[in-house]
Amino acid sequence: MNPQRRAAVAAAVILVGFGLAAFVMPQVMLAVGDASPVAAGAIAVLFVAAFFGVFWLRSRVQKRRDSE
Repeated sequence: MNPQRRAAVAAAVILVGFGLAAFVMPQVMLAVGDASPVAAGAIAVLFVAAFFGVFWLRSRVQKRRDSE
């Protein structure tokens, strides 16, 4: 599999995974929000940070691999 196709498949898998997580996020936040609104907010912040963090880490791995 060529590198461009591999990158496209990886991005699609990541986006689908986060899409499914975003789909259930309202129910999770409501359930956690009953116990602690601060914890529900923290979950939302971690979700958004994880979305960008995954792509940041992937870019670092690709950059390291391309420089070798």
